[in-house]
Amino acid sequence: MKPFLITTALEETWCDDGPVLFLGEWCRLYSRKELWSKMDADVLPYHWDDRIKLHTDYKYLQGLYERLLLDLGGQLNKIHNVDHSLRFWRILIGPWLGYFTQVLFDRWTSIHQAISLYELSETIVLTGNDDALVPKDMCDFSNLYVEDEWNHHIYSSILLGFTSMRCTMKMRHNKRGSEYLKTAVTSNSKKNMKRMLLTVYTRAARILGNDNDVFFLNTYLPTFRDEMKLQLRFGQVPQRWQSVPAAQAAVDRSQRQWLTPGESHSDFEACVRALIVQQIPTIYLEGYDRLVNQIADLPWPKDPKVILTSNSYSTDDTFKAWAAEKVEQGAPLVIGQHGGLYGVGRWLFQEEHEVSISDRYMSWGWSDLAEPKVKPVGQLQAQQPLGVRHDVQTGVLLVTCTMPRQSYHMYSAMVSSQWLDYFNDQCAFIQNLPAAIYRSMTVRLYSKDYGWDQAARWHDRFPDLKLDSGCDDIKDILRKSRLFISTYNATTFLESFTMNVPTIIYWNPNHWELRGSAIPFFEDLKRVGIFHETPESAARHVTVIWDDVDAWWSSVAVREVLEVFKECYCRLPEDLLCQVEVVLRDAVENRVTNG
Repeated sequence: MKPFLITTALEETWCDDGPVLFLGEWCRLYSRKELWSKMDADVLPYHWDDRIKLHTDYKYLQGLYERLLLDLGGQLNKIHNVDHSLRFWRILIGPWLGYFTQVLFDRWTSIHQAISLYELSETIVLTGNDDALVPKDMCDFSNLYVEDEWNHHIYSSILLGFTSMRCTMKMRHNKRGSEYLKTAVTSNSKKNMKRMLLTVYTRAARILGNDNDVFFLNTYLPTFRDEMKLQLRFGQVPQRWQSVPAAQAAVDRSQRQWLTPGESHSDFEACVRALIVQQIPTIYLEGYDRLVNQIADLPWPKDPKVILTSNSYSTDDTFKAWAAEKVEQGAPLVIGQHGGLYGVGRWLFQEEHEVSISDRYMSWGWSDLAEPKVKPVGQLQAQQPLGVRHDVQTGVLLVTCTMPRQSYHMYSAMVSSQWLDYFNDQCAFIQNLPAAIYRSMTVRLYSKDYGWDQAARWHDRFPDLKLDSGCDDIKDILRKSRLFISTYNATTFLESFTMNVPTIIYWNPNHWELRGSAIPFFEDLKRVGIFHETPESAARHVTVIWDDVDAWWSSVAVREVLEVFKECYCRLPEDLLCQVEVVLRDAVENRVTNG
């Protein structure tokens, strides 16, 4: 019998007891066990298990993204009767277009790989309520692309429009409607009082504000007091600006009767140009005029000297539209690094995007000879030592992560079902520890589960292992820990370094590729026992140093390597605000110089 194709866990309800092909191991694992365990089931090999292909595809998609951005920006100019620059559209729609193109390529490749390798019988396509699967804005898109309903819709669009696969149509159960826009509201008297006082201050300060004030939003600086000090240095009354939700708009199919212009060099490129029209968030199309009116009414500076943000550049469409307009009028945009992997990972779409839209980019210490915009400043949200002696503590904390079950934006990290290999590495680490250290271990789960059932998996393998949900303040656990174990390339170990918590790092180097400039630094970390490329090596080192962690962590060799590493990737300058001020003034002066 020919296998039935299952693209997400949604279709398994309709398949019979015949053979099936799952597009990913995660899909089989999260179908109903009593169903698939009785089946003749196969799993499609994941095309991005070939990491050379992954990087090659990333470079191709970056080139395609640039062509699409140029073509889509021109089309939106015509639709909205405006004449905005490419940089304007890059700031506003760039994050969505980059993510969507990369996501679609993965889904497209999996579908066509399945069709080429297997003689398939049919698959299920769920229909109905399609408008609910069109993102309202970038924030909504970030919620959608991890959902089975949206991914099924994308797979179905590819199958129906770009294959001859037999598809049986079924009505979708409406799982996603207006309820997804609602946010739970909790009451907290202290927070409410602070919010009220802040509102009073903000209203009073705005009366004294000027249209050419510097503008700060989500800067990642340690405190609002630091922002106030910086604003005072620019001679203005300190303001506390806050994000404003973008106005919403409904899908209007009559406004989506067009194709993204430009030449398609492959069937995939024809697909992405067609599906852009169906999936572009309503805020950029139906709601664009409303968004323009909204930013015109904002009480934000009309001609800011400089704009600084560290994380409003991606999902905050109101800020992006306002900033894009001000940048076109000559305001410099400064972006600060807001997490790890930047300057370290071999490729990272977010980093390339942030640098490309900014006039100055403030890093935590690293620089790039090929990109003069990058200015080494230091760790913006600096973490200080916790004020405890870690050598007398009895705990050990292992911090884990998850990834969406299907790929999203691309960077040098594990992808999709590769998380299962990552989880097995964590289990291998635990299994290689002596019983005494095992009993001291706490495993901190990632706060977003993405449907992996982390806690259940850990309990299945280690029923008596202590687990932390990942929602509480990590510092409370670190204060009780002798050792901190970091298992992925992100912010965690950079912060533990600056907090001077004894730290061991390990990850699969084939899943967390380093850029060439970072490799020597990690080789030094490896030489002194901080960095390991296998869980077994990390466990052996933990066992060796456990009884006297301080002797190892305080050794001359370790301290020297750490200081060099921190200077480049998590610098803690004594004059952080001065460093930031220098970059901001440089951006302002460059604006004057260039007229």
